Amino acid sequence: MRIAVPLERTPGEQRVALVPDNVARLVKAGATVIVEQGAGVRAGASDDDYVKAGAELAPDAATATRGATIVAKVQRPLAEEVALIPEGGILVSLVQAHTAGALLDALNARRVTVLALERVPRITRAQSMDVLSSQATVAGYKAVLLAANALPRLMPALTTAAGSLKPANAFILGAGVAGLQAIATARRLGAIVSAFDVRAAAREQVQSLGAKFVGNELVSPGAEVAGGYAREQGADEQQRTLAAIGAVLPQMDLVISTAAIPGRAAPRLITADMVKTMKPGSVIVDISAETGGNCELTQPGETIIAHGVQVMGPLNLPSTMPVHASQMFGRNMLTFVQHLMDKEGQLTLDLADEITGAMAVAHDGQRR
Repeated sequence: MRIAVPLERTPGEQRVALVPDNVARLVKAGATVIVEQGAGVRAGASDDDYVKAGAELAPDAATATRGATIVAKVQRPLAEEVALIPEGGILVSLVQAHTAGALLDALNARRVTVLALERVPRITRAQSMDVLSSQATVAGYKAVLLAANALPRLMPALTTAAGSLKPANAFILGAGVAGLQAIATARRLGAIVSAFDVRAAAREQVQSLGAKFVGNELVSPGAEVAGGYAREQGADEQQRTLAAIGAVLPQMDLVISTAAIPGRAAPRLITADMVKTMKPGSVIVDISAETGGNCELTQPGETIIAHGVQVMGPLNLPSTMPVHASQMFGRNMLTFVQHLMDKEGQLTLDLADEITGAMAVAHDGQRR
Protein backbone atom coordinates (compact mmCIF):
# COMPACT_ATOMS: atom_id res chain seq x y z
CA MET A 1 0.00 0.00 0.00
CA ARG A 2 1.32 3.43 -0.99
CA ILE A 3 0.41 6.41 1.21
CA ALA A 4 1.06 9.93 -0.08
CA VAL A 5 1.50 12.97 2.18
CA PRO A 6 1.47 16.16 0.10
CA LEU A 7 2.21 19.67 1.34
CA GLU A 8 -0.95 21.43 2.51
CA ARG A 9 -1.79 24.23 0.07
CA THR A 10 -4.92 25.67 1.67
CA PRO A 11 -4.03 29.25 2.66
CA GLY A 12 -3.06 29.48 6.33
CA GLU A 13 -2.78 25.74 6.86
CA GLN A 14 0.51 24.82 8.56
CA ARG A 15 -0.23 21.30 9.76
CA VAL A 16 0.78 18.04 8.13
CA ALA A 17 -1.30 14.87 7.97
CA LEU A 18 1.40 12.48 9.24
CA VAL A 19 4.52 13.27 11.27
CA PRO A 20 7.72 11.17 11.09
CA ASP A 21 6.81 9.00 14.09
CA ASN A 22 3.56 8.02 12.36
CA VAL A 23 5.43 7.29 9.14
CA ALA A 24 7.86 4.97 10.93
CA ARG A 25 5.00 2.88 12.28
CA LEU A 26 3.29 2.63 8.89
CA VAL A 27 6.52 1.61 7.19
CA LYS A 28 7.08 -1.03 9.87
CA ALA A 29 3.58 -2.33 9.12
CA GLY A 30 4.53 -2.79 5.47
CA ALA A 31 3.32 0.43 3.83
CA THR A 32 5.29 2.66 1.50
CA VAL A 33 4.99 6.32 2.48
CA ILE A 34 5.85 9.10 0.03
CA VAL A 35 6.15 12.62 1.46
CA GLU A 36 6.36 15.77 -0.63
CA GLN A 37 9.47 17.77 0.17
CA GLY A 38 8.77 20.45 2.76
CA ALA A 39 5.39 18.98 3.74
CA GLY A 40 6.22 18.94 7.46
CA VAL A 41 8.59 21.88 7.81
CA ARG A 42 5.93 24.25 9.19
CA ALA A 43 5.02 21.61 11.76
CA GLY A 44 8.58 21.12 12.94
CA ALA A 45 9.30 17.99 10.87
CA SER A 46 12.19 18.22 8.42
CA ASP A 47 12.66 16.20 5.25
CA ASP A 48 15.57 14.42 6.97
CA ASP A 49 13.24 13.42 9.81
CA TYR A 50 10.93 11.75 7.31
CA VAL A 51 13.78 9.96 5.54
CA LYS A 52 15.06 8.62 8.87
CA ALA A 53 11.53 7.37 9.56
CA GLY A 54 11.58 5.39 6.32
CA ALA A 55 9.66 7.69 3.99
CA GLU A 56 10.49 8.36 0.37
CA LEU A 57 10.75 12.04 -0.58
CA ALA A 58 9.06 13.44 -3.69
CA PRO A 59 10.00 16.78 -5.28
CA ASP A 60 6.38 17.85 -5.81
CA ALA A 61 2.79 16.86 -5.10
CA ALA A 62 2.25 15.20 -8.47
CA THR A 63 5.18 12.87 -7.88
CA ALA A 64 4.16 12.19 -4.28
CA THR A 65 0.61 11.18 -5.16
CA ARG A 66 1.32 9.25 -8.37
CA GLY A 67 0.11 5.70 -7.91
CA ALA A 68 -0.90 6.30 -4.28
CA THR A 69 -3.44 4.00 -2.68
CA ILE A 70 -4.26 6.63 -0.05
CA VAL A 71 -3.69 10.38 -0.13
CA ALA A 72 -3.53 11.63 3.46
CA LYS A 73 -4.28 15.33 3.92
CA VAL A 74 -5.39 17.72 6.64
CA GLN A 75 -7.66 19.95 4.53
CA ARG A 76 -9.79 18.91 1.59
CA PRO A 77 -8.10 19.42 -1.79
CA LEU A 78 -8.28 22.74 -3.57
CA ALA A 79 -9.86 22.64 -7.02
CA GLU A 80 -6.43 22.60 -8.63
CA GLU A 81 -5.41 19.61 -6.49
CA VAL A 82 -8.22 17.29 -7.58
CA ALA A 83 -6.22 16.04 -10.56
CA LEU A 84 -3.46 14.96 -8.15
CA ILE A 85 -5.70 12.37 -6.47
CA PRO A 86 -5.23 9.11 -8.42
CA GLU A 87 -8.29 7.78 -10.20
CA GLY A 88 -9.89 5.08 -8.09
CA GLY A 89 -7.74 6.07 -5.11
CA ILE A 90 -8.71 7.02 -1.57
CA LEU A 91 -8.63 10.49 -0.06
CA VAL A 92 -8.57 10.78 3.74
CA SER A 93 -8.90 14.35 5.04
CA LEU A 94 -11.23 16.86 6.59
CA VAL A 95 -13.92 17.42 3.95
CA GLN A 96 -16.98 19.27 5.39
CA ALA A 97 -19.11 17.53 2.81
CA HIS A 98 -22.11 19.81 3.31
CA THR A 99 -20.10 22.66 1.75
CA ALA A 100 -18.09 20.58 -0.74
CA GLY A 101 -20.61 19.79 -3.46
CA ALA A 102 -18.51 20.84 -6.44
CA LEU A 103 -15.40 19.19 -5.02
CA LEU A 104 -17.20 15.90 -4.44
CA ASP A 105 -18.57 15.99 -7.98
CA ALA A 106 -15.03 16.44 -9.32
CA LEU A 107 -13.69 13.62 -7.15
CA ASN A 108 -16.60 11.35 -8.13
CA ALA A 109 -15.69 11.93 -11.76
CA ARG A 110 -12.35 10.32 -10.87
CA ARG A 111 -14.07 7.58 -8.84
CA VAL A 112 -12.16 8.60 -5.74
CA THR A 113 -13.33 7.18 -2.42
CA VAL A 114 -13.54 10.13 0.00
CA LEU A 115 -13.30 9.41 3.72
CA ALA A 116 -14.10 12.49 5.81
CA LEU A 117 -12.22 12.68 9.09
CA GLU A 118 -14.80 14.94 10.70
CA ARG A 119 -17.25 12.03 10.41
CA VAL A 120 -15.34 9.63 12.63
CA PRO A 121 -18.15 8.21 14.78
CA ARG A 122 -18.00 8.98 18.49
CA ILE A 123 -17.78 5.39 19.64
CA THR A 124 -15.19 3.71 21.85
CA ARG A 125 -13.47 1.92 18.95
CA ALA A 126 -12.86 5.19 17.14
CA GLN A 127 -11.76 7.45 20.00
CA SER A 128 -8.13 7.39 18.88
CA MET A 129 -9.19 8.50 15.37
CA ASP A 130 -11.23 11.53 16.49
CA VAL A 131 -9.53 14.53 14.89
CA LEU A 132 -12.30 16.91 15.90
CA SER A 133 -11.61 16.25 19.57
CA SER A 134 -7.83 16.42 19.27
CA GLN A 135 -7.89 19.66 17.31
CA ALA A 136 -10.56 21.17 19.58
CA THR A 137 -8.13 20.72 22.45
CA VAL A 138 -5.67 22.99 20.67
CA ALA A 139 -8.37 25.51 19.75
CA GLY A 140 -9.67 25.80 23.31
CA TYR A 141 -6.17 26.37 24.66
CA LYS A 142 -5.18 28.94 22.04
CA ALA A 143 -8.47 30.85 22.35
CA VAL A 144 -7.70 31.69 25.98
CA LEU A 145 -4.20 32.85 25.06
CA LEU A 146 -5.66 35.14 22.41
CA ALA A 147 -8.10 36.57 24.95
CA ALA A 148 -5.39 37.04 27.58
CA ASN A 149 -3.22 38.86 25.06
CA ALA A 150 -6.08 41.15 24.01
CA LEU A 151 -7.24 42.01 27.53
CA PRO A 152 -6.12 45.40 28.89
CA ARG A 153 -5.65 43.79 32.32
CA LEU A 154 -3.90 40.86 33.97
CA MET A 155 -5.67 37.52 34.41
CA PRO A 156 -4.61 36.41 37.91
CA ALA A 157 -5.09 37.97 41.31
CA LEU A 158 -1.84 39.61 42.41
CA THR A 159 -0.61 41.26 45.57
CA THR A 160 1.95 43.89 44.68
CA ALA A 161 3.73 46.82 46.24
CA ALA A 162 1.16 48.98 44.48
CA GLY A 163 -1.79 47.12 46.00
CA SER A 164 -3.89 44.06 45.21
CA LEU A 165 -5.29 43.22 41.78
CA LYS A 166 -8.51 41.27 41.34
CA PRO A 167 -8.56 38.25 39.01
CA ALA A 168 -10.31 38.41 35.65
CA ASN A 169 -13.72 36.82 35.22
CA ALA A 170 -13.91 34.35 32.33
CA PHE A 171 -17.04 32.80 30.83
CA ILE A 172 -16.90 29.72 28.59
CA LEU A 173 -19.88 29.00 26.33
CA GLY A 174 -20.08 25.31 25.52
CA ALA A 175 -18.36 22.61 27.57
CA GLY A 176 -17.29 20.22 24.85
CA VAL A 177 -13.63 19.37 24.29
CA ALA A 178 -12.68 22.93 23.31
CA GLY A 179 -14.70 24.46 26.12
CA LEU A 180 -13.26 22.19 28.79
CA GLN A 181 -9.73 22.93 27.60
CA ALA A 182 -10.54 26.66 27.66
CA ILE A 183 -11.80 26.31 31.23
CA ALA A 184 -8.63 24.53 32.32
CA THR A 185 -6.38 27.05 30.58
CA ALA A 186 -8.19 30.10 31.97
CA ARG A 187 -8.01 28.58 35.44
CA ARG A 188 -4.27 27.97 35.07
CA LEU A 189 -3.85 31.63 34.12
CA GLY A 190 -5.62 32.66 37.31
CA ALA A 191 -9.07 33.69 36.11
CA ILE A 192 -12.31 33.02 37.97
CA VAL A 193 -14.16 30.83 35.49
CA SER A 194 -17.84 30.23 34.83
CA ALA A 195 -19.25 28.04 32.06
CA PHE A 196 -22.55 27.26 30.38
CA ASP A 197 -23.87 24.19 28.57
CA VAL A 198 -27.31 22.62 28.25
CA ARG A 199 -26.07 19.02 28.43
CA ALA A 200 -26.44 17.22 31.76
CA ALA A 201 -23.03 15.53 31.48
CA ALA A 202 -21.31 18.89 31.07
CA ARG A 203 -22.23 20.17 34.53
CA GLU A 204 -20.10 17.62 36.38
CA GLN A 205 -17.22 18.08 33.93
CA VAL A 206 -17.26 21.86 34.39
CA GLN A 207 -17.37 21.62 38.16
CA SER A 208 -14.59 19.03 38.22
CA LEU A 209 -12.30 21.64 36.67
CA GLY A 210 -13.09 24.15 39.40
CA ALA A 211 -15.41 26.36 37.37
CA LYS A 212 -18.88 27.60 38.30
CA PHE A 213 -21.70 26.10 36.23
CA VAL A 214 -24.24 28.65 34.96
CA GLY A 215 -27.84 27.78 34.08
CA ASN A 216 -28.55 24.69 36.17
CA GLU A 217 -32.24 25.13 35.49
CA LEU A 218 -31.66 24.79 31.73
CA VAL A 219 -29.87 21.46 31.87
CA SER A 220 -31.93 18.69 30.28
CA PRO A 221 -31.27 14.96 29.81
CA GLY A 222 -32.74 15.30 26.33
CA ALA A 223 -30.37 18.12 25.33
CA GLU A 224 -27.73 15.69 24.07
CA VAL A 225 -27.81 13.78 20.79
CA ALA A 226 -25.72 10.85 19.56
CA GLY A 227 -22.03 11.61 19.70
CA GLY A 228 -22.32 13.82 22.77
CA TYR A 229 -23.28 17.02 20.93
CA ALA A 230 -26.03 19.39 22.04
CA ARG A 231 -29.19 19.17 19.98
CA GLU A 232 -30.72 22.22 18.34
CA GLN A 233 -33.03 24.02 20.77
CA GLY A 234 -36.65 25.03 20.27
CA ALA A 235 -37.72 28.68 20.35
CA ASP A 236 -38.72 28.70 24.02
CA GLU A 237 -35.50 26.96 25.06
CA GLN A 238 -33.47 29.45 23.05
CA GLN A 239 -35.09 32.40 24.82
CA ARG A 240 -34.37 30.95 28.25
CA THR A 241 -30.80 30.19 27.23
CA LEU A 242 -30.22 33.73 25.97
CA ALA A 243 -31.63 35.14 29.19
CA ALA A 244 -29.27 33.03 31.31
CA ILE A 245 -26.25 34.03 29.24
CA GLY A 246 -27.23 37.69 29.12
CA ALA A 247 -27.49 37.81 32.92
CA VAL A 248 -23.81 36.94 33.44
CA LEU A 249 -22.11 38.77 30.56
CA PRO A 250 -21.96 42.22 32.25
CA GLN A 251 -19.64 40.78 34.94
CA MET A 252 -17.24 39.09 32.52
CA ASP A 253 -13.86 40.28 31.29
CA LEU A 254 -13.43 37.57 28.68
CA VAL A 255 -15.76 35.17 26.92
CA ILE A 256 -14.68 32.08 24.97
CA SER A 257 -17.51 30.86 22.76
CA THR A 258 -17.27 27.27 21.51
CA ALA A 259 -20.84 26.02 20.95
CA ALA A 260 -21.40 24.08 17.73
CA ILE A 261 -23.92 21.71 16.14
CA PRO A 262 -22.47 19.28 13.55
CA GLY A 263 -23.54 20.04 10.00
CA ARG A 264 -25.38 23.23 10.98
CA ALA A 265 -24.63 26.88 11.56
CA ALA A 266 -23.35 27.67 15.04
CA PRO A 267 -26.15 28.64 17.45
CA ARG A 268 -26.47 32.37 18.16
CA LEU A 269 -25.93 32.79 21.89
CA ILE A 270 -24.64 36.37 22.20
CA THR A 271 -26.74 39.13 20.65
CA ALA A 272 -25.56 42.61 19.75
CA ASP A 273 -27.64 43.98 22.64
CA MET A 274 -25.83 41.66 25.04
CA VAL A 275 -22.48 42.96 23.86
CA LYS A 276 -23.63 46.48 24.74
CA THR A 277 -23.98 45.40 28.38
CA MET A 278 -20.38 44.15 28.66
CA LYS A 279 -17.51 46.05 30.25
CA PRO A 280 -15.44 48.32 27.99
CA GLY A 281 -12.17 46.51 27.28
CA SER A 282 -13.68 43.04 27.62
CA VAL A 283 -12.99 40.40 24.96
CA ILE A 284 -15.02 37.76 23.14
CA VAL A 285 -13.13 35.02 21.30
CA ASP A 286 -15.65 33.17 19.13
CA ILE A 287 -14.04 29.94 17.96
CA SER A 288 -17.29 28.93 16.27
CA ALA A 289 -16.62 31.65 13.69
CA GLU A 290 -15.97 29.07 10.96
CA THR A 291 -19.63 28.01 11.09
CA GLY A 292 -21.05 31.51 11.49
CA GLY A 293 -20.20 32.26 15.10
CA ASN A 294 -22.06 32.21 18.41
CA CYS A 295 -21.96 36.00 18.62
CA GLU A 296 -24.18 38.07 16.35
CA LEU A 297 -21.33 40.51 15.74
CA THR A 298 -18.65 37.94 14.88
CA GLN A 299 -16.92 38.46 11.56
CA PRO A 300 -15.07 35.26 10.59
CA GLY A 301 -11.34 35.86 10.36
CA GLU A 302 -11.60 39.39 11.72
CA THR A 303 -11.34 41.26 15.03
CA ILE A 304 -13.74 44.14 15.51
CA ILE A 305 -14.49 46.53 18.36
CA ALA A 306 -18.16 47.06 19.17
CA HIS A 307 -19.38 49.09 22.14
CA GLY A 308 -15.85 48.99 23.55
CA VAL A 309 -15.70 45.17 23.35
CA GLN A 310 -13.22 43.28 21.16
CA VAL A 311 -15.00 40.53 19.22
CA MET A 312 -12.53 38.08 17.69
CA GLY A 313 -13.51 35.49 15.08
CA PRO A 314 -10.32 33.43 14.57
CA LEU A 315 -10.26 30.71 11.94
CA ASN A 316 -8.37 27.40 12.05
CA LEU A 317 -6.79 27.94 15.46
CA PRO A 318 -5.15 24.48 15.51
CA SER A 319 -3.04 25.52 12.52
CA THR A 320 -1.53 28.35 14.58
CA MET A 321 0.08 25.71 16.83
CA PRO A 322 1.12 23.27 14.10
CA VAL A 323 3.69 21.21 15.98
CA HIS A 324 1.44 19.67 18.60
CA ALA A 325 -1.67 19.95 16.43
CA SER A 326 0.08 17.86 13.75
CA GLN A 327 1.32 15.34 16.30
CA MET A 328 -2.24 14.77 17.49
CA PHE A 329 -3.77 14.88 14.01
CA GLY A 330 -1.11 12.46 12.77
CA ARG A 331 -1.85 10.00 15.55
CA ASN A 332 -5.54 10.11 14.63
CA MET A 333 -4.69 9.60 10.95
CA LEU A 334 -2.27 6.78 11.75
CA THR A 335 -4.86 4.90 13.78
CA PHE A 336 -7.45 5.23 11.04
CA VAL A 337 -5.06 4.13 8.28
CA GLN A 338 -4.08 1.13 10.43
CA HIS A 339 -7.80 0.39 10.65
CA LEU A 340 -7.79 0.13 6.84
CA MET A 341 -4.81 -2.26 6.77
CA ASP A 342 -4.76 -6.03 7.13
CA LYS A 343 -1.98 -7.94 8.89
CA GLU A 344 0.11 -7.94 5.70
CA GLY A 345 -0.16 -4.18 5.36
CA GLN A 346 -2.61 -4.29 2.47
CA LEU A 347 -5.73 -2.15 2.06
CA THR A 348 -9.04 -3.50 3.32
CA LEU A 349 -11.79 -1.01 2.44
CA ASP A 350 -15.01 -2.24 4.04
CA LEU A 351 -17.84 0.27 3.76
CA ALA A 352 -20.04 -2.00 5.88
CA ASP A 353 -17.69 -1.31 8.79
CA GLU A 354 -19.26 1.08 11.34
CA ILE A 355 -16.25 3.42 11.24
CA THR A 356 -15.26 3.40 7.57
CA GLY A 357 -18.86 3.43 6.35
CA ALA A 358 -19.75 6.40 8.54
CA MET A 359 -16.83 8.37 7.11
CA ALA A 360 -17.40 7.63 3.42
CA VAL A 361 -18.96 10.61 1.66
CA ALA A 362 -18.15 9.43 -1.87
CA HIS A 363 -17.40 6.04 -3.41
CA ASP A 364 -17.45 4.49 -6.86
CA GLY A 365 -18.57 7.71 -8.50
CA GLN A 366 -21.49 8.33 -6.15
CA ARG A 367 -22.07 10.57 -3.13
CA ARG A 368 -23.02 8.80 0.08
